[in-house]
Amino acid sequence: MDVRIYQPAKNAMQSGRAKTNTWILEFSPLCAEKVDDLMGWTGGGDTRKQLQMKFDSKDKAIAFANKKGLSFEVKEPKARKLQIKSYAANFAYDRII
Repeated sequence: MDVRIYQPAKNAMQSGRAKTNTWILEFSPLCAEKVDDLMGWTGGGDTRKQLQMKFDSKDKAIAFANKKGLSFEVKEPKARKLQIKSYAANFAYDRII
């Protein structure tokens, strides 16, 4: 597998769903990172892991991967549960604790 195509998750620090409609194509690393003996930093010679391409739809990302001859894996986003809550529900008689 050369690339991974996925839709980014919602930011956990905010309630909005902005910037989650795009699909991202990321290259998988060619080699493992190594630790520098002197400084202790991790790094490697693979610069493809820094590349991240954004597409408007999943089909456009798949078409790009097919055009370039890349093998890919599509990771579908998990479906969100619709939870309707209100402040008054905290004081309901049939509330489950």
